[in-house]
Amino acid sequence: MKSWPIYIAIAGGVYLFNNFTAADRDDNGNIVSEGQINAFNIRIGDCFNDAASTPTGEDYELSNVAGIPCAEPHDNEVYAVFDVSVASFPGEDQMSELAFDSCLKRFEPFVGKDYQSSSLDIMTMYPTQGSWAQADREVICAVYDMTLAKLEGSVEGSAL
Repeated sequence: MKSWPIYIAIAGGVYLFNNFTAADRDDNGNIVSEGQINAFNIRIGDCFNDAASTPTGEDYELSNVAGIPCAEPHDNEVYAVFDVSVASFPGEDQMSELAFDSCLKRFEPFVGKDYQSSSLDIMTMYPTQGSWAQADREVICAVYDMTLAKLEGSVEGSAL
């Protein structure tokens, strides 16, 4: 019972940290100042930078990305967000393939150029077995420059 004040203080600290480090959005939902975006709050048109270091492994679950206004140089731009419609978790490799194939179908309508002749590549974020057990069904599709150069402005309709 004596530890309740500690738990409340920690929870309050986490809440304040998340609110003060979160990206700000304007009335249209566009990011206007950089900060963290919760993975479940990512929207089409959001731009973000890669993490300084990214853990690897099947159990890695992304919880935040470093959101940044698209007018500033950035690593990635989100072009599709959708839920997968499979009855059960198909396995890591199959989920990765399903996410990529689904993102590939959405690539040309957003970029304005087919994937094969584009200078952009696809990054997918998709449910892991652990997040699936918590009702996560969301796939996020983002584009980045194949040479890893920073993108400037939105790539929507850019035909890059």
